[in-house]
Amino acid sequence: MRHRKSGRKLKRTASHRKATLAALATSLLRHKKIRTTVAKAKETRRFVERIITRAKRAVQREADGGPKDVHARREVARLIHDRVVVKELFEEISKKVLDRPGGYTRIVKLGQRHGDGAEVAVLELVDYNVGHETRKGGKQSKRTEQKVVREEAVPVDQSTAPAEAGRTSTRASS
Repeated sequence: MRHRKSGRKLKRTASHRKATLAALATSLLRHKKIRTTVAKAKETRRFVERIITRAKRAVQREADGGPKDVHARREVARLIHDRVVVKELFEEISKKVLDRPGGYTRIVKLGQRHGDGAEVAVLELVDYNVGHETRKGGKQSKRTEQKVVREEAVPVDQSTAPAEAGRTSTRASS
């Protein structure tokens, strides 16, 4: 029995699980949205929210006139191995969530994956809703959404790109 044992094992050893969660957290903080299984999303949410809270508290202490909290940056850097992401976390993300008392992430279930039937979800940062746009009217079909995406793509200008002049674009023909 697993009484009082929190967290999921994800069918991995402890070191593999730690590396997986660190990689998922890094991707989430870099891209603001990732697509993964529901179990991994729920574990990554716990992992990322602790990191964001640590960064947020460090930024609050610095804003109150304290010195730069190097220790908090090093603690986060132990888990997130990308310096650019750590810098972005402390300079941009933590300042954006400064007034939020928690709940920095959202999990949206997408259904089952075709290959193996696993439950898939999108894990995203709440304050970065760049992908959500409300549709006006009724429901659109997937076909209509694909057409809209294709039309939004910028066509190659034939006069400015001489190397592309001889080729025909597959997007333009469809």
